[in-house]
Amino acid sequence: MKILFIGGIKSGKSRNAEQYIEKLSEKKPIYLATTEFVDDEMKQKIDAHKKMREDKFITVEEALNLREKIELQEGAVLVECLSMWINNMLYHEKSYEDMQAELSTVLQLKRDIVFVINDVSCGVIPQNKLAREFVDINGRLAQLVASECDVVYNVVAGIATKIK
Repeated sequence: MKILFIGGIKSGKSRNAEQYIEKLSEKKPIYLATTEFVDDEMKQKIDAHKKMREDKFITVEEALNLREKIELQEGAVLVECLSMWINNMLYHEKSYEDMQAELSTVLQLKRDIVFVINDVSCGVIPQNKLAREFVDINGRLAQLVASECDVVYNVVAGIATKIK
């Protein structure tokens, strides 16, 4: 089963996705963290998040190669989050086509995967070219993932509403 949680930043999508996969999984689920260490502040944030979930999840970190890392795991996987993964892919100069191909192969895997992605479609159009590219790719890949997922939740103010 493939499930997507989409919502704005700090909407509660991650917490909802974590609770969902805990109920879905027969054993301790895999938390596939996509955030790269970029500075001390980010490292502190990552360390705090790891500590919060250490008893409930097995944390695996991977910034780029989702399929490869997911295939190595047993059980259900929470991919947190696709927006950070897109950011990483852009930083490493990967194309939209590279991202689409990687996600398409992940979506074909025969396992339970819960995805989290930011909804960036309700903001203003950024002036910065790279930011516009990110918004475009994030939106297009959100549509791809949502179309292939069995269940999709939109999260607002901590409340998950099933939309598919």
